[in-house]
Amino acid sequence: MDPNIIEAAVRSSLFSGLDSEGLQHVLNCLNYRVVNYEKNDYVVRIDEEIDGVCIMVEGEAAVVRESSNGSRVIVNIFHVGQMFGETVVFSGDTKWPSTAQALTACTVMFLYPEKILTMCERACAYHKIILGNLVRVVSEKATILNRKVDYLSLKSINGKLSKYLLEQYKASGTAIFTLPLNREALADFLNVSRPSMSRELGRMRDNGIIDFYKESIRILDVAKLEALLE
Repeated sequence: MDPNIIEAAVRSSLFSGLDSEGLQHVLNCLNYRVVNYEKNDYVVRIDEEIDGVCIMVEGEAAVVRESSNGSRVIVNIFHVGQMFGETVVFSGDTKWPSTAQALTACTVMFLYPEKILTMCERACAYHKIILGNLVRVVSEKATILNRKVDYLSLKSINGKLSKYLLEQYKASGTAIFTLPLNREALADFLNVSRPSMSRELGRMRDNGIIDFYKESIRILDVAKLEALLE
C-alpha cells in the first residue's frame, strides 16, 4: 500500500484509535480511490454530483464559495490527513454546495459513503471505531461552522483580525507564532479585501499591538488586541 496513503490515514481523525493492523484492514474494506490534481485544478465543483468523502493525501486544497460578482470566500483550507465533504455526503444531498480547489499540486483519497456506513463481513471492531470517529468529526465541523458565523457577525476588519489573531495566540500558547494562512488566503477567510486587511495590520503594528514579518506574528499587547473586539 502507498506509504502516503498510510501517512494520511494515520493523521486523519476518521481513523483515530486504530492500530497498524486495523488501519490496513479498514482501508482494504473501504475500497477507496485516489486522484492527483495540479495546482488550481478543481477537486470538486459546486453542483457536481457527490461521489465520496475526501481525505487529503498530499498537498493542500481549499473549499471556497464564489458570489455572482466573482468574489470568493475561503471556507476552509485542508492539509494532509484532513477530511472534507462528510457533512454533505451524509446529509442526503446529491450535489456539492461548494467548490474545492487545489492550492498546490495535491492527491486526494475518495471514500465511498456506503462503504463507511456498511459493516464489513466480519462486523469488525475497527469499523465501529470509524463510525464513532465520524460522529465526532461531524460534531466538530458544526462547531467550526459556528466559529465562521462569529467572524461574519463582526463588522470591522480590525475586529475580525483581532479575533483571528487571538485564536491563533491561544492555540499556539505563545506570543510569537506563524499564521497558517498567507495574506491572500487570510483575507478570503475573513471575507475582507487584502489591501484593507494589510492597512489594518499596519495600524496594529504602529499602535504597538502586534509586530509581524511575513506570516510570523508577535503579540505585543493582548489587552489592546482584545479591546478591538468590543
